[in-house]
Amino acid sequence: MYRIRLHGRGGQGIKTGGRILGSAFFGAGFDAQDAPVYGAERRGAPMFATVRASRAPIRERGLMARPDLVVLADETLLQVPAANVLFGVGAATVLLIHGTGEAADWRVRLGFDGKVVVLPVTAGTAERAGSGIAGARCAGAAARLVGGIAREQLGAALTEELGPLGPAVLASNLEQALAAFDAVAPHAGVVRESAPASARDFAAPDWIDLPLDPARIAAPDIHAAATSVEARTGLWRTLRPEIDYAHCNRCTWVCSTLCPDSAIRVRPDRSPEIDLQHCKGCMICVSVCPPHAIHSIPERVAQEREPAGAAP
Repeated sequence: MYRIRLHGRGGQGIKTGGRILGSAFFGAGFDAQDAPVYGAERRGAPMFATVRASRAPIRERGLMARPDLVVLADETLLQVPAANVLFGVGAATVLLIHGTGEAADWRVRLGFDGKVVVLPVTAGTAERAGSGIAGARCAGAAARLVGGIAREQLGAALTEELGPLGPAVLASNLEQALAAFDAVAPHAGVVRESAPASARDFAAPDWIDLPLDPARIAAPDIHAAATSVEARTGLWRTLRPEIDYAHCNRCTWVCSTLCPDSAIRVRPDRSPEIDLQHCKGCMICVSVCPPHAIHSIPERVAQEREPAGAAP
């Protein structure tokens, strides 16, 4: 069975990428199973999807503890421990990184014993961060790495999953997915099917005995105010809003009120200021700004312009 886990951020098309890959496996004659895992947060939040494919009936369910292929659509997720990108990987796992740098450098930086394949981020992909293109590219590259999916089967899966969204969306995603399929051709078939997990290898978890606390102490309540500021949700962004103050009309009641995370402060001169520590990059401010003084740029580009060591 092939066990594949795709990691990315909300808005990058990871859920759709898993569906594309699952449909491509099905078109190639496999039994396939795909499932996204995400919460109630908006674009930019870490999430993942799992894909299982086998020539035999699939009876596994739930989280994937021992993946054969881990696909990372956004390399910045490696800075977010809660994303659990490397959970369960081993020497037989292949890691596909949609990002920058060389495979050998990533192996050293991550202390990773398995094989690393880098799918370079194209200029077009970076400009459309959060548009879903990344998920299609990752699905295309993953299909080539497993070696059991033909180019035509990948194209058919994309058409099936994205066709209802219109010809323009289908054409752009199809172009990127097939380009990624071709880009990793030297590594075709590098992902191997792993054997079914045996119940004989199961080990009961170690238990820690804790004292029984009264409900007043043990209840899952937050008794202190202003604790949400400690969650640096700015790490979730793929797009960053920027304000052109030359065109800003200081109508800050619009953007500051409609920001769902209250991440826009109002200065004494009534000009808006974005709290980048907590802005998740939902781009609502861009869409509601009356004079169109707020625009978006890829987070990667914004970080490259910042001086070394500067806080986001």
